[in-house]
Amino acid sequence: MEHYDFNSTASWGAILAGGFTAAAISLIVVAFGVGAGLSVVSPWQGEGISANTASWAAGLFLVVGAMIASTIGGYITGRLRQAWEDVNPHERFFRDTAHGLVTWAFATILTATALAGAGTHLLAGASAGAIPAAGADAAQAANSNGDVYVDRLLRTGPQTDGRTSGPANDPAATRAELLRIVAPATRKGGDVSPDDRAYAARVIVARTGISESEAQQRVNQTITQAKEAADSARRAAAKFSLWIAISLLAGALSGSLAAAEGGKLRNARWYEEEGATITVRRT
Repeated sequence: MEHYDFNSTASWGAILAGGFTAAAISLIVVAFGVGAGLSVVSPWQGEGISANTASWAAGLFLVVGAMIASTIGGYITGRLRQAWEDVNPHERFFRDTAHGLVTWAFATILTATALAGAGTHLLAGASAGAIPAAGADAAQAANSNGDVYVDRLLRTGPQTDGRTSGPANDPAATRAELLRIVAPATRKGGDVSPDDRAYAARVIVARTGISESEAQQRVNQTITQAKEAADSARRAAAKFSLWIAISLLAGALSGSLAAAEGGKLRNARWYEEEGATITVRRT
């Protein structure tokens, strides 16, 4: 009965070595990419590259960076794995590509965990020291879908002295209420009802003193701008997600092929053959 040594099928030491190497290189590439991106993007008009160029450059950089890191990690895995002298060459090729794929998967999870941890610390520090409490309260109120209906129950018209009754006496509460009114326009298929538009215009008239027609025009323009901004953010997120998917696929393919090439050299014993051809002549 033929005996199979299942412990020698996967070289976990080589996989871990290649995975850690690929993850470290990925972090270096990401740091370099962030620095390069900030150096070529400028908020001033006419300076730096355009948004479309920046998007394509970032996407291509993700793909190239993933291929570089996965190639090096997969190659190291292939060179460090066991020799598999008695294994069929086709089986060795499959095992090498599988080792490269597992190395890529491990490095991807490790890199994502490291980046997620760093991002969490940055966001925690920003929320603790840089975000005002009033802004956080307004954002929390804007995310509550039911508050807009409560606002409609408590609405009253502007008073004769130019103020608005109810919560609109508080500027922060007024801003939060208007934010809840505009928020549905930023969701898919969402819009602001005519009653909400009219109420927002009345609040603007009471706060700014402009005419009702100008206030209504301002409300319509703001809603249109909010829809355009939300749609631009959606397209940017979709494009970025596609670039990430392409970079992951490219990294998986590069890691697998690099591991196969490294494994081929591992079994070729080219260094021993070269050494064997060297002859020493004594004079």
